[in-house]
Amino acid sequence: MNIDLDVSPRSHQTMPAMYASPYFMVIIALYVTSLITANLVAVKVLAFGPWVTDAGLLTFPIAYIVGDVLTEVYGYAAARRVIWLGFLCNALAVGTFQLAGALPAEGSWDGGEAWSRIFDSTPRFLAASLCAYLVGGFANSYVLARLKVRTNGRWLWTRTIGSTIVGQSLDTLVFVTIAFAGVFSGQVLWEMLYTGILLKTAYEVLATPFTYFVIGKLKRAEGVDTFDRDTNFSPIAFGQAG
Repeated sequence: MNIDLDVSPRSHQTMPAMYASPYFMVIIALYVTSLITANLVAVKVLAFGPWVTDAGLLTFPIAYIVGDVLTEVYGYAAARRVIWLGFLCNALAVGTFQLAGALPAEGSWDGGEAWSRIFDSTPRFLAASLCAYLVGGFANSYVLARLKVRTNGRWLWTRTIGSTIVGQSLDTLVFVTIAFAGVFSGQVLWEMLYTGILLKTAYEVLATPFTYFVIGKLKRAEGVDTFDRDTNFSPIAFGQAG
């Protein structure tokens, strides 16, 4: 089954029509949920035998898979809006956690220590998370969109996996460096870095058949297959459709 549907350059939906699509809304919900969930659980450091990584591994790669679907079907301009939306939702969640922690608790409530352990992330940790998300998210979408044009829509697996390697590598590098440099030894930082990149990329590779299936279904259901041949790839082109 060929799901690299080269439906010609016709395929830019108008933005209002796209945003009214129930499929597009589901994609946004999955994207934002996976991001916020990953940030909540990332405070736990996991060990898989000799491999060390944070628990964000459980859901954060889903954001990249969803991002691949988003860019492949709807294009970079749509992905850019969703990336910024995810950033704002993430910032709102983080701000709410910080505000709730700062407000006085009722005298009999004894969950303060547990709350602080999970939600009271340091400004350094929050900055690491937000910076890594923006760098990795835009890199992932940019590489996939460029590769799609370069391959004329063929070899979907090369751009989903290739964009993930670039995006996840940059994301992990930025996050580990900002969040944990000086906290853990250089050896642990290196283990977190290469383990995160390897496992997140493996996640994408294993999900490739599912990604193919979803992209094929979406292209047919939406009647759209966007090629970013004349797109403005600036990450801050808020007012532009492409």
